[in-house]
Amino acid sequence: MEAFPPLNPRAPFIWYGGDYNPEQWPRAIWDEDLRLMQECGFRVATVGVFSWTALQPAEERFTFGWLDQVLDKLAAAGCQVCLATPSAAQPAWLSQRYPEVLRSDPTGRRRHHGWRVNYCPTSPVYRRLAAQMAAKLAERYHAHPALVAWHVSNEYAPACYCEQCAAAFREWLRRRYGSLDELNRRWWTRFWSHTYTDWSQIEPPYANGEGSIHALTLDYRRFQNEMLLECFTLEREAIRQFSPDVPITTNLMRFYRDLDYRLWAREVDVVAWDCYPSVEDEPLDIALAHDLMRSLRDGQPFLLMEQSPSSQNWQPYNTLKRPGELRLQSYQALAHGAESVMFFQWRRSRGGIEKLHGAVIEHSGRSDTRVFAEVRALGQELERLGARTLGGVTPAQVGLLFDWENWWALEDCSGPTREKRYLETLRAHYAPFWRRNVAVDLVFSDSELGRYRLLVAPLLYLLKEGLAERLAAFVQDGGTLLTTYLCGMVDECDLAFEDGYPGPLRHLLGIWNEEIDALPPGRTNRLVLNDGRSFACGHLCALIQSEGAEVLGRYGEDFYAGRPALTRHRVGRGQAFYLACEPEPAFLESFYGELLGELGIAPALETPPGVEATLRQTARERLLFLLNHGRAPATVTLPPGRVFEELLTGRSLSGSLTLAGLEVAILAEPLASESSRQAGS
Repeated sequence: MEAFPPLNPRAPFIWYGGDYNPEQWPRAIWDEDLRLMQECGFRVATVGVFSWTALQPAEERFTFGWLDQVLDKLAAAGCQVCLATPSAAQPAWLSQRYPEVLRSDPTGRRRHHGWRVNYCPTSPVYRRLAAQMAAKLAERYHAHPALVAWHVSNEYAPACYCEQCAAAFREWLRRRYGSLDELNRRWWTRFWSHTYTDWSQIEPPYANGEGSIHALTLDYRRFQNEMLLECFTLEREAIRQFSPDVPITTNLMRFYRDLDYRLWAREVDVVAWDCYPSVEDEPLDIALAHDLMRSLRDGQPFLLMEQSPSSQNWQPYNTLKRPGELRLQSYQALAHGAESVMFFQWRRSRGGIEKLHGAVIEHSGRSDTRVFAEVRALGQELERLGARTLGGVTPAQVGLLFDWENWWALEDCSGPTREKRYLETLRAHYAPFWRRNVAVDLVFSDSELGRYRLLVAPLLYLLKEGLAERLAAFVQDGGTLLTTYLCGMVDECDLAFEDGYPGPLRHLLGIWNEEIDALPPGRTNRLVLNDGRSFACGHLCALIQSEGAEVLGRYGEDFYAGRPALTRHRVGRGQAFYLACEPEPAFLESFYGELLGELGIAPALETPPGVEATLRQTARERLLFLLNHGRAPATVTLPPGRVFEELLTGRSLSGSLTLAGLEVAILAEPLASESSRQAGS
């Protein structure tokens, strides 16, 4: 796998900076801001995210003078600018003059002005004015020496259920299905006599309306995702008229249910996201989210666009980051593919809902604070690190299949249980690899599968057209596939496959799913392996029959005791496993550990518990990131006979390395050494 080039030749360094909102503050503070930015090493400032009224106080009037001064001052101070369009929060004058711009809630009721992302994505007025602002910004600043990237809007969010969305949805359906007869057939509307006889009868899936046609709900999610994405691309194209060579992105939000980020990733020049873990999140949860963002564009590096330097303000418990956590989490982002370390926010707002959100500069305005000292130290360290990590890719041999449309369909399905646990199950299958320091890519229904040796596809309820054939080819060519209960149940319109489950995967898996038992909390069964080992299982248990698959484990209890619970079907040069139940974590730890050994997939490095090791490979060297997530020191044994350069200290290391609690090390090794070792072996 080749290293990717830097994101932008104008900024051949790790982007270090964050959201800067100078329009909130008197101009007397601006010079002090710039002095403190220089002191703590800020190199890139994101400007203009929520500045629509400051830039356009009335529809006929624009006021760019203050932004001219800010960009000029930033450039003079050696900072570059990620210039944002302000379209995430429309001005009050816009909502007042054009009330049809306001978003409607799931009952169809029009919202009042306020908050943000409170616009209808199909509104022609909103689209016209947002694109106009993007064009004016690009026309004015495309040649500004500080400009390094464009940031369109901010954290695109929920659906709208207004009448203009309903009308646009009907037209979208006409294009998708061609005829009302075809729509009725694919939606199976004969059930409960819900057949449509005129296009005008179709409404969005209102909270107080139609909710029994799952294909309708699924299509409305697709439609709203496309409408919001169109809003982004309209602004992007308005910018590209004047600024064709500067990267354009927007900030994503982890596993955000409402938007299919795989589709969005095709439209941005670089993936960027906002990392705000809760106090309950473990390091593996953050790692999984980073891996998702790296995977959205098939392994390309991404931008960590926002994180809090201290605390948040909207979680149930807004716990402070302990000393050292900010640095550790920042390097964890780099370890998983980030090219930036950015913050929200630079200076705490004096009012508004985020006035208590963490910032580099607190309300005191002082720089002799713990948080500022940590930000400054990290900036100095990243300055010394320079460009050594840029373009680094992650050599993953394991893929974890995730699909937004599958998530939508699965969670909206009525039965066999209300809690499908898609994300929880995804995490459970990711955890054994993360704990072993085995790199994992998130893969999607349209991903290239041949680069992986092992593909894990939990809860693959909805099968997109062609996916079953691609999975079969993957196994036939020597790949190993594991999928689970609820696999292969419906097509893209949420219609159950006529020949039962697992539908088109039946021959690949060599099993037939006869029934599914939903176990309430507290009730379990047993997964008993052929060697006698036994593990608790529950939640959902598929009652399957083998049609050629080898039975590796059976249920131990209830009326289906003795039935297959774990199977393997050898096809061509590969193998396909089917896990019929949700097992306890100990089973997945054991099973995947044995499978990795069988497949010869090695970890980045074997480390003590709590120490994460990841690899990134640039054009000239391998970079081994070591992160001690524990509070106590941990000693890591390095590969024998190899000497590493530790990039953060400049030391040469071999033998072993002791990491203090929350400590980080980045070990560099020339690729030539790797080639020599392989030749020698």
